[in-house]
Amino acid sequence: MIDKVVTSGTFSLDGGTWDVDNNVWLIGDAREVVVVDAAHDAEAIAERAGGRTVKAIVCTHAHNDHINAAARLSELTGAPILLHPDDQVLWAQHYGPEVTYRPLADGEKIEVGGITLRVLHTPGHAPGAVCLYGPELGALFSGDTLFNGGPGATGRSYSSFDTIIESITAKLLTLPGETVVHTGHGGSTTIGAEAPHLREWLARGH
Repeated sequence: MIDKVVTSGTFSLDGGTWDVDNNVWLIGDAREVVVVDAAHDAEAIAERAGGRTVKAIVCTHAHNDHINAAARLSELTGAPILLHPDDQVLWAQHYGPEVTYRPLADGEKIEVGGITLRVLHTPGHAPGAVCLYGPELGALFSGDTLFNGGPGATGRSYSSFDTIIESITAKLLTLPGETVVHTGHGGSTTIGAEAPHLREWLARGH
């Protein structure tokens, strides 16, 4: 089961602030779910979870618009927050030392509702960016690493275009073409739809 809540708020980095809509994904079954990217509105996310147990709050990266409801959602549900430690510098900008998380590792497996989500460390948009791959679901939850139309933004602090291209090429474009890519913002796509455009991305440099 894949469910989604779209929440709205702001993203701030490098002295700028932008209005954004975020996709918050809930993955699991009728009993339990994992929340991917607790953005902006913890109450709305908890309401969508309903009476289901929230096993974990997984952050695909630590830009503030993807984590700013994580602490509150953890309070509401008792679920641990999971984040790759390479994003500590971004996490600290928002939460400081007051809110802690459990470190995620590349290749780690998260079990929920009878399915397995595999953690893929995909740095580039942020140093600790991860995607979650669910083979049984035929789905990838890509955060801001891959969108309908190409890689996530790399023009801000702690990002790298060369690194995100390496991550996408090595970790994502090797997945089955029919894999549905559920993104952190906007509409979903597939690996097969994006893979043919790699040279275009390289040529444009973003």
